[in-house]
Amino acid sequence: MHGRIENPDDNSIGDLVQQLVDEGRNVASAEANLYKQIALYRIGKARTGAIALAAGGFLAFAGLIAALVGLLMGLANLIGPVAAGLVVLAMTGAVGYLLVRYGIGKMAALSGDAEEKAALLTGERNP
Repeated sequence: MHGRIENPDDNSIGDLVQQLVDEGRNVASAEANLYKQIALYRIGKARTGAIALAAGGFLAFAGLIAALVGLLMGLANLIGPVAAGLVVLAMTGAVGYLLVRYGIGKMAALSGDAEEKAALLTGERNP
């Protein structure tokens, strides 16, 4: 040993600030790593559920196509193939249009509602 025992009160302010910065960096790094591990864990657990949802969605879509083809073929015997195609197109087009309009209305929430916009404007005027 060199015979000198350091007193913690003898540390300079620069040393203490450097130690604080290092410890803060370590805490931030550990916290970021924790959140990363939590996210990876959750993704791992949800992966099979996402695959099942995708497969179910594709099967439902295939069933819808089969039902529309069956409707088209049934109507073709009654009103002719061209008219049946136009009827099915009109029905699916109307439903699609309504769903798109509904979806666009709901997506507008991403820009904030009227109350949120008013609060932001009030906050901008009052520093």
